[in-house]
Amino acid sequence: MYEEHWQALFGFACRRAETVEDAADVTSEVFLVAWRRIAEVPLGQQARLWLFGVARLTMSNHLRGERRRERLGDALLSAVRENHGDADRWFDRDESAERIRTALGKLSEADREVICLVAWEDLTPGQAAHVLGINATAARTRLSRARRRLKALLDQQSPVELSRLAIGSPWRGQS
Repeated sequence: MYEEHWQALFGFACRRAETVEDAADVTSEVFLVAWRRIAEVPLGQQARLWLFGVARLTMSNHLRGERRRERLGDALLSAVRENHGDADRWFDRDESAERIRTALGKLSEADREVICLVAWEDLTPGQAAHVLGINATAARTRLSRARRRLKALLDQQSPVELSRLAIGSPWRGQS
């Protein structure tokens, strides 16, 4: 059934979804429904029609969910602006912030996470250890090594003052 109908269902979803990823998700969901309800799937050509019916409902649900998430995002942004002023101030786009963002992207996920927890979320190394599920000594060691690797990456670009990393997020524009 999958081999016979996936292409037609994927095309159906592609013509209605905003992205190819959304279309792939919808198509996958259709076949998941078919798998779970295999006893209800008719045989032969009727299976194709049944799958298109499921695809139609799945696409409707997907689009409804997208609209709901968009409305919630708009409401959240409105609440942030109302309570905290312009949300754009949280996103510092100056040259040093861009350099830090680039260097952070070159670090391993573990290094990036421990630095971000301590520098941007204002957690102590002990608190970061708890979040990461490791002991405090391991967190301090990881943080020290991560800072050293980050400094080396930044120094390759050109020397930069690292005090911003110890105090606030380059995304927030705080120093």
